[in-house]
Amino acid sequence: MDATLGLPILVGLIAVALLFDFLNGLHDAANSIATIVSTRVLRPQYAVLWAAFFNFIAFLVFGLHVANTIGTGIIDPSIIDAQVIFAALIGAIVWNLITWGLGIPSSSSHALIGGLVGGGMAKAGISAAVWSGLSKTLLAIVVSPLVGFLLALVLVAIVSWASVRSTPFAVDRAFRILQFVSASLYSLGHGGNDAQKTMGIIAVLLYSQGHLGTEFSVPFWVVLACQAAMALGTLMGGWRIVRTMGLRITKLTPMQGFCAETGGAATLFMATWLGVPVSTTHTITGAIIGVGAARRASAVRWNVASSIVYAWVITIPASALVAALAYWAVNLVSLSK
Repeated sequence: MDATLGLPILVGLIAVALLFDFLNGLHDAANSIATIVSTRVLRPQYAVLWAAFFNFIAFLVFGLHVANTIGTGIIDPSIIDAQVIFAALIGAIVWNLITWGLGIPSSSSHALIGGLVGGGMAKAGISAAVWSGLSKTLLAIVVSPLVGFLLALVLVAIVSWASVRSTPFAVDRAFRILQFVSASLYSLGHGGNDAQKTMGIIAVLLYSQGHLGTEFSVPFWVVLACQAAMALGTLMGGWRIVRTMGLRITKLTPMQGFCAETGGAATLFMATWLGVPVSTTHTITGAIIGVGAARRASAVRWNVASSIVYAWVITIPASALVAALAYWAVNLVSLSK
């Protein structure tokens, strides 16, 4: 690949980025719909339509702070070229497909960040990283599930106290309706945070090729394309991961589903406004564990939760390694020509 790309190669790379965005929606559909499906408030086919709609309209609510972080705050934009972007996307896509096939709810976000780090460092070494942005993202790996956990735990306590005089039937009926609201908010947060990561990738690719002028920005057509790709991926579902997230961690009632989704949505809204690319998977998992633990510690299947945590820990290094290998492979092919 040359420093200045021809149009076919540029379009091809954008298509690969949108493929990642589609797979992100497919992989993370479970985050948006696991609780509303597991509580039987909505059938899966209707739940994905609901989630996809709110995924798509998220750009109307949020700014583009996360896209700017991904574009300029993980790897130095000056070293980014077509090979680095290609390697980053391959690292993220391969890891997503592996974890999707195994039914493991790993983080698409951190797979992409790992891919960027791996591709960037394969080209320019450790100096390629923008440590201020990268450290903020790494901190969010720990903080976002904890915030989701604590918010969900507090919400369960508040709702339980407020519902103490109501009959179980009345509580169940009320929260079946309220879950539509909480699921909408969570899908909105998911679309707002996750789609922006691909926006940042495409925008920095265009910037590196001189198509955005002297200042980094995200064109509106990129915003629309990324939101549409994610929504389409969500429509395709992610049934293996829905089962893990909605059924295997803990058994949920509509009230608990509402608390998990609302706690997760609040965390995502805060992170997106702050420009922090958090993991929607980490956030909703922490919230689901929080509502389960509020009932009693034994209500959470900790062996399932711990296996998910292991996947979180290895996601960034695994996708970085794949990306680095992809970068070196592309360079070898280029040199052999």
